[in-house]
Amino acid sequence: MAAPDARVLILGSLPGEASLAQGRYYAHTRNLFWHLAGGAVGRDLVALDYPARLEALAGAGIALWDTVASARRTGSLDAAIRQAEHASLAGLVATLPRLRAVAFNGRKSAAIGRPQLAGSGLALIDLPSSSPAYASLPLAEKERVWAGLADFLG
Repeated sequence: MAAPDARVLILGSLPGEASLAQGRYYAHTRNLFWHLAGGAVGRDLVALDYPARLEALAGAGIALWDTVASARRTGSLDAAIRQAEHASLAGLVATLPRLRAVAFNGRKSAAIGRPQLAGSGLALIDLPSSSPAYASLPLAEKERVWAGLADFLG
């Protein structure tokens, strides 16, 4: 989901099993993505149905994509990703003329995406993963970092 007027692009790594089964970004009920992204746009996205969530993000200037175009993986953990084919991120950002920042949702996304976008002139932001597997950082700290995305949306 990438509207041409996006100002922030949030990149995940590869959708997990729940997301793939439902054909939706961040479908796992314990994933904090919709809560954290809602904090950045000042709206309770969790309370909305999926199409309204996407519409709210797009309306706020946020696009979603993944750094991995295809891979083999058993389960949903990024550590299990094998034979990954990376998405063409330079090609994607070239279609987004108002883009100001690219945010990486988790370490795997940053490890794949940062090298592709180095020198792009865009702000590159490492976000703490919204995944339920990343529980070592307190929620308040995740919320603080994610809320910083609002600086690029105005």
